Amino acid sequence: MAIPGLYRFVQEYIKEEVADLYMWPKSLDIPILDDPRAMKKPVGMLNVKVIGASNLKKMDILGKSDPYVKLKLTGDKLQSKKTSVKMNNLNPEWNEAFNFVVKDPGSQVLELYAYDWDKVGAHDKIGMQIVPLKYLTAYESKRFKLDLLRSMDPNDPHNKKPRGQITAELTYNPFKEDENSFNVDDSGIAVDKPPEGVPEGGGLLVVTAHSAEDLEGKHHTNPYAQLIFMGEKRKTQPLKKNRDPRWEQDFEFMLEGPPVNEKLHVDVISRAMGLSLHFKEHLGYVDINLSDVVHNKRINEIYHLVDSKNGKVHIEMQWRT
Repeated sequence: MAIPGLYRFVQEYIKEEVADLYMWPKSLDIPILDDPRAMKKPVGMLNVKVIGASNLKKMDILGKSDPYVKLKLTGDKLQSKKTSVKMNNLNPEWNEAFNFVVKDPGSQVLELYAYDWDKVGAHDKIGMQIVPLKYLTAYESKRFKLDLLRSMDPNDPHNKKPRGQITAELTYNPFKEDENSFNVDDSGIAVDKPPEGVPEGGGLLVVTAHSAEDLEGKHHTNPYAQLIFMGEKRKTQPLKKNRDPRWEQDFEFMLEGPPVNEKLHVDVISRAMGLSLHFKEHLGYVDINLSDVVHNKRINEIYHLVDSKNGKVHIEMQWRT
């Protein structure tokens, strides 16, 4: 199914996402700030039902293909979701459903990749397609039969060769406003409710980087906080010439289960605002065990920074289930 303006949307989207990155000299270790759209709060759920595929390209020398579909929502930090593998089948049926948290339906895109599973070595990509969420109408299910392409480059000559079609049904359900937006736990502490669609048994970890104080930069003090959690990095905006910055920025992590055995690593870093031989300077760090926030629902503490004489950082965390 051809979506009007799809190629133009892809080109504009890619240009917007990466243009700023290529303006930086590649030799410099420059902390790229998170796209502001990634900091938006969840506004709805995307329900995707992968129905099946037809006339898939034969990828195996002996036999047909062993296809599965990988799904990814741009701006979603969770791992890609996958269907099951259908062995030796060029017209597989899955009828498998998946849910994604939506933060910006105007810019986010669902990416679908069809792969041929191989027992040894990398899996072969059969083809791909995308569906921009802006083409969906709230609360209405829409079925797409998409021609698989080798890439989203409109000038790729390989896109002229048939690779099969994939059929999926998408429904976007915006969250409804709830005046009572908090729960009270057993200890009487008010904790914000998680958005609808939080995985069963999982939850939403909300980290607020409030502020820092008494930071000691040797060359400059333009501090930002960098959060590293389960391999994922988030950053606050840097504040110029400030030893006591107030960021007041929230970061959300949707998890499949409680992070009782995980740690949150917080770095406070200063970056040069102009030309400088010392582009980046570490001002201290702290590792925070998350078992307490899981058990207490909310932790609001000031932590002394390691590798800093007097520096401290104020971090608040909520575990919403």
